Amino acid sequence: MAELNANIPEGELTEKWTKLRSSMPLVNPSNKRSIEIIVVGSGLAGASAAATLAEMGYKVKCFCFQDSPRRAHSIAAQGGINAAKNYQNDGDSNYRLFYDTIKGGDYRSREANVYRLAEVSSNIIDQAVAQGVPLAREYGGLLDNRSFGGTQVQRTFYAAGQTGQQLLLGAYSSLERQIGMGKVEMFTRHEMLEVVKIDGKARGIIARNLITGELERHFGHAVLICSGGYGNVFYLSTNAMGSNATAAWKAHKQGAFFGNPCFTQIHPTCIPVSGDHQSKLTLMSESLRNDGRIWVPKKKDDNRKPTDIPEDERDYYLERRYPAFGNLVPRDVASRAAKERCDAGYGVGKSKLAVYLDFKANTERYGRIEATKQNNHNPDAATCMALGREVIKEKYGNLFDMYKQITGEDPYELPMRIYPAVHYTMGGLWVDYNLMTTVPGLYALGEANFSDHGANRLGASALMQGLADGYFVIPATISAYLSKDLSTKAIPTDHPAFVAAEASVRSIIDKFFAIKGTKTVDYFHKRLGKIMWEKCGMARNAIQLQEAIIEIQQLRKEFWSDVRVPGEANEFNPELEKAGRVADFIELGELMCMDAMNRNESCGGHFREEYQTPEGEALRDDDNYAYVSAWEYSGDVQFTLHKEELKFENIKVAQRSYK
Repeated sequence: MAELNANIPEGELTEKWTKLRSSMPLVNPSNKRSIEIIVVGSGLAGASAAATLAEMGYKVKCFCFQDSPRRAHSIAAQGGINAAKNYQNDGDSNYRLFYDTIKGGDYRSREANVYRLAEVSSNIIDQAVAQGVPLAREYGGLLDNRSFGGTQVQRTFYAAGQTGQQLLLGAYSSLERQIGMGKVEMFTRHEMLEVVKIDGKARGIIARNLITGELERHFGHAVLICSGGYGNVFYLSTNAMGSNATAAWKAHKQGAFFGNPCFTQIHPTCIPVSGDHQSKLTLMSESLRNDGRIWVPKKKDDNRKPTDIPEDERDYYLERRYPAFGNLVPRDVASRAAKERCDAGYGVGKSKLAVYLDFKANTERYGRIEATKQNNHNPDAATCMALGREVIKEKYGNLFDMYKQITGEDPYELPMRIYPAVHYTMGGLWVDYNLMTTVPGLYALGEANFSDHGANRLGASALMQGLADGYFVIPATISAYLSKDLSTKAIPTDHPAFVAAEASVRSIIDKFFAIKGTKTVDYFHKRLGKIMWEKCGMARNAIQLQEAIIEIQQLRKEFWSDVRVPGEANEFNPELEKAGRVADFIELGELMCMDAMNRNESCGGHFREEYQTPEGEALRDDDNYAYVSAWEYSGDVQFTLHKEELKFENIKVAQRSYK
């Protein structure tokens, strides 16, 4: 079996990145002007990469399926972005951020990549501030921090409950500046449908103009996939409905290995499902766990209003089970604990698939502090609640308003009802230390790659990784590849490889219209999502995973024989867009189940019911599964497993404990 080469630099962990950057082959400014780079996606990873590479002098083409780069799903991130600046003087450091991330990912991520992420984290904050991103500040003017899950320090920088939006506007402003200078050519409302390879190297893409339906050929000396994750394989998730796996999946089918596809993150604080009519779920930021307390009634099937349940009849189950971290355990631990309580009959709300997130105690605490500032040392409860509410409003007001809009309940008066939901995917295209996939010249950044989070991502680390990859990593590492490619001139798009790639895309589109079936695309997507959530969701077991694989294979046959795609190819046709994406999701769903079947252990978000401790915690098997599973597409929806062994030389591998 082929051995994967992660190209990790030699030397001490703390010096690997510095030494590599100092010795990396460079491309001189005049040569950069003749090198073209394609960036697929314009979220935090894509926008930051496109803007930075253009600033360096490369010719950049950037593609997104939205009508503006500002509409990328990065905008939806709420709670914050991690960085090891130690502003609170609470013991934070690069090593502690590195350690928390490795441990949070249940020891299934690559040490060198994670340490680099911790190293550049502080630079990201400096970059954002220089761009004018309005990160929250304390009274004295210093940047503020708040707590997030899986850590015991405050390292999460934030902008109210809209951190992703503000960071994206910073990256977008930089991107627009480069567009205005003619250094970036922006292609909005375009979807990448194929990677073009010439002599084994990525040399361009086939994209569909989503307004006219026209297929376009675009050359690039290198192609960067920055298209986000694949959470929408579950149909219901916190992802935007347009979020999809097509760019990454097309790259996979052209030879890029897919890493750890079964590692899916379930976020513990989402607004519960309200019915079959829903097409997406809404996230309530993890930052709310910092200031709220999670509980269920101690009595089963307790139908009283939460405000009528006395304190001694409430079970603050995370604080009870995990006293050291309490409500700030990592997402996978908090999600499983909520599921366990609901499965045991202690759930709340009409569906009984929810727990309470209560802000009363901390609202009162904030109010008491504010009253003291006003020289009122004996405030009554009403005064404390009124003053505290203003503090909560300033920190989380937009989140509270969103919750009230969706549920009709006022979270200032009643506890929020929350339940876990699919949020993020730790798996993605396998990349080496330089972020290159197994296809030369094809890179993957941000959530589209697998590299930093192992089996579970800590909260506020997604924005960190996307911007680290785009602003600091790829601008340094891509020169190693491009410096050896200076003699390659722009390849005309009438080259046979471009013609063949476009013909392949067109044949799939023609096939969709030729089926003339009876079922909508959404019908198949919902069925796939139900299979995935029930059998490859928060908990998995061998029997259900085997059933899921058979059911997905049958679903794929039905899809290709009975899907109905109305309209025509050469026009604006959202149903055609969805059909292509769901076809890819069906194939990816099967691979996710295969990967989950293959990994006979529990780790992070991958919880195999057969492998758990007596206390119900994840039970890893480090002797047999301390590797990245990297799957090669072998044709006709067949996959071959390759393994990248994970070596831990700077950290002691141990059973995760947050007690």
